[in-house]
Amino acid sequence: MQITIPIEPRTKKNSQQIIFVKGRAMIFPSKKYKEYEKACAEYMPRLEKPIDYPVNIKCTYYMGTRRKCDLTNLLEATDDILVHYGVLADDNYTIIESHDGSRVYYDKENPRTIIEIEKKTD
Repeated sequence: MQITIPIEPRTKKNSQQIIFVKGRAMIFPSKKYKEYEKACAEYMPRLEKPIDYPVNIKCTYYMGTRRKCDLTNLLEATDDILVHYGVLADDNYTIIESHDGSRVYYDKENPRTIIEIEKKTD
């Protein structure tokens, strides 16, 4: 399965918000991330049942700027979005066995994320 999200990739960890709930500090994703997560909805496949078997998820990120970014943070955000929209049952190691082949590139004219989900056979 391949999913293309034609939007500038975002991470959850940049510009997090600290909000006090009942006197306790809690960390929430930034407004920009929440907007990104919501915008991803139209590109997510509608599956009868979320994927609950071992897969490799290869993510190719094309960033609109040359600013350094953290691949691990991008992968975390992508995994969370896939779970949020019911593509994956969970993002634990029994389902996401690997992110082999994931990379970050620069493409000022066409920032996007290409997600390839492949069932593990070994």
